[in-house]
Amino acid sequence: MTTKIAEGGHFELGGDLRVARMGFGAMRLPVSRRGGPPNDRDIALAVLRRAVELGVDHIDTAAFYHQHGLAANELIRAALSPYPDDLVIATKVGPHRAPGDQYPTGQLPAAELRGEVERNLRELGRDHLDLVYLRPGGMEDPGGEPIGERFAVLAGLRDEGLVRHLGVSHVSAAQLAEAREIAPVAAVQNRFDVTRPQDARMLAVCEEAGIAYAPYFPLGGFGIPDDARVKAIAARHGATAPQVLLAGLLALSPVILAIPGTGSPAHLEENLGAAALRLTAEDVADLRS
Repeated sequence: MTTKIAEGGHFELGGDLRVARMGFGAMRLPVSRRGGPPNDRDIALAVLRRAVELGVDHIDTAAFYHQHGLAANELIRAALSPYPDDLVIATKVGPHRAPGDQYPTGQLPAAELRGEVERNLRELGRDHLDLVYLRPGGMEDPGGEPIGERFAVLAGLRDEGLVRHLGVSHVSAAQLAEAREIAPVAAVQNRFDVTRPQDARMLAVCEEAGIAYAPYFPLGGFGIPDDARVKAIAARHGATAPQVLLAGLLALSPVILAIPGTGSPAHLEENLGAAALRLTAEDVADLRS
């Protein structure tokens, strides 16, 4: 399959970083499924290189994406450094993952956020980070605690030139508003897919403000949703359910950036092929129903 990522359109991230709206998420590079075995390192490196060959210029990662001795940041650096000039790398800070924890279980205090940003810089081999999200709250629904103190730390690193743009992830509308009082927010990363549009009000805020919205779990999370609408649209287009889920996001709003992740070369080709899938007005209406 020949993918045409440019057909999915572009977005000016932060007003000055032009990225294809179809990107790549690195969370599944170390392991393909929650609690699963490690991926093959050479295959993970090949996936990253192939993604860039196919036109991906926006990769989303985090230092806490590591399992079984494989770390997403290390894989990205090994596969792609020296980096293409147009490659935008986004990362997240905030969650605390203690030694022995399979997943993050807490939050870093404000005083430790600089160290986490510097860790990402070292692991990726960069002198600055294009986009850094602050991710507060737990791993389920966004919390309501104030984020100003921690976001102000990242704003200071932006002023120093270590960070180009700031984002927030897993946040409420109130938390986004609090962050925007401190510094410009270039992107929001909350849970959203076309079968689970519970964050539609946040998406509307991003549209009005020209803020990118990059859903995590764009393919539903820990398994493709069993959705009759998606299956019917896929049948009409001779496409797969994951392709409809991704094309549906791109059709839903011009500020959405899709960042599907995988450790499989075949799934990579399938996912990126969704950029060229054109849904009809009827398809979009069905997904909204």
